Amino acid sequence: MSEGNSGTIERFYAAFAACDGAGMEACYAADISFSDPVFPDLNGPEAGGMWRMLTSQAKDLEIELAEHQAEGDRGSARWIADYTFSKTGRKVRNNVSASFRFGSDGLITEHHDDFGFWKWSRQALGAPGVLLGWTPIVRNGVRKQAGQNLDEFLGAAAE
Repeated sequence: MSEGNSGTIERFYAAFAACDGAGMEACYAADISFSDPVFPDLNGPEAGGMWRMLTSQAKDLEIELAEHQAEGDRGSARWIADYTFSKTGRKVRNNVSASFRFGSDGLITEHHDDFGFWKWSRQALGAPGVLLGWTPIVRNGVRKQAGQNLDEFLGAAAE
C-alpha cells in the first residue's frame, strides 16, 4: 500500500506544480482534514476549495517536491513553493513540511503543512512582517483575510 500512497503524494504535487487545484482535490478523501499556519482547520470541500482558489490565482507559482515517503497509512513530504504574494507583489520562497494520513483507498484523509509563519510573513508582507510577523495580531489577521477569501471563492463556485 505504501507504494500507492507514495504515488498519491507524487500526483498531488504534480497537480500543484501544474496549478491544477481539481487534480489536487482528487487526491483527497471526501472527509479530508487539512491544516497549516494560515488555514488552521479546513474540512471536506473547504480543503480542496482552498487549493482550487490558490492555484486559480497563481501567476508565477513554481513547486518543487524536494522529498517524500510513505509507509503504511502515513506519509510525509518536504516541498518548496516560489511565487509572488498577490496582495503585496513580493516574492516568496516557502519551505514546507507536510504530513499525511491515507485511507484504505489510497486517498489522503489528513494533511498538515507546517512552515515558519514569521519567515513567510517577512517575505510576503515586508516591513510589517519583519516587525510584527511573529505576533498573534498579524497571524490572526492573515488567517481572517485568508478565510474570508476562501468563503468568497467557495460561495462564487457554488453559484
